[in-house]
Amino acid sequence: MPILRIEPNRRGDGRRIAIVQSRFNPDIGEGLLASALRALREAGVAEDRITVVTVPGALEIPLALQAMALERRGFAGRRYDALVALGAVVRGETYHFEVVANESARGILDVQLETGIPVANGVLTSNTEEQARARAAVKGAEAARVAVEMANTLKAVAG
Repeated sequence: MPILRIEPNRRGDGRRIAIVQSRFNPDIGEGLLASALRALREAGVAEDRITVVTVPGALEIPLALQAMALERRGFAGRRYDALVALGAVVRGETYHFEVVANESARGILDVQLETGIPVANGVLTSNTEEQARARAAVKGAEAARVAVEMANTLKAVAG
């Protein structure tokens, strides 16, 4: 019997994607969002199938993701095929940076593993605002593409 190979599928046609964006560091967050939306459109995700929710900061992202992952629409199953987390945690002079960066990342991972809904982590952790701004356009788009691909991968694996 030949090896079954599931090839990557990066097309977003028919997919429902939700984005949770932190409003802290708003210029960086808006750059992440703009690039993520552009990548979703390029993948073929229809605008009326994209939802964007904002939260105060990175620590609030996992709770909003969890609520969206658990949202149901009748007997058809989950409303979203994949989720995207966007935000920026910039190093300061205190230990707070490590706490926020680590706990946000852990919460995002927990949502994905506990719900079975793919969550692409586009929360930047940078030493300076300049570094975060420079990475925003790339990381927002990258996270959106990961979300679409993982939604398709899970559908293919589930059969």
